[in-house]
Amino acid sequence: QVQLVESGGGLVQAGDSLTLSCAASGRTFSRYAMGWFRQAPGNEREFVASVSWTGSKTGYADSVKGRFTISRDNAKNTVYLQMNSLRPEDTAVYYCAGRQAPTSDDVYIKLTNYPDWGQGTQVTVSS
Repeated sequence: QVQLVESGGGLVQAGDSLTLSCAASGRTFSRYAMGWFRQAPGNEREFVASVSWTGSKTGYADSVKGRFTISRDNAKNTVYLQMNSLRPEDTAVYYCAGRQAPTSDDVYIKLTNYPDWGQGTQVTVSS
């Protein structure tokens, strides 16, 4: 199991940018596929973005494609979510998630793909 801690959330205005970070500790982070999910009040947790363990493959929800960028630095055991052109509908608690992927350099987009989760960081976008 890997321990995940998110940071970088906050209150911003529509159109602003924000970068979230997820620091991992525990097991071999470099063999972990990583994802970002979010949950707005009253809504189910939804997929935002994912990155393969090498960083060579990424996937995005349609709602954030072209605005958000996921990346990772395996030397720093950290995955990032760069969020540009933020909208009020991006307001949510953002969660980092991880899963072991020792034999596959794939991305994973389902909540059930990920056994390891952080506590979340709040992102609020005002109009």
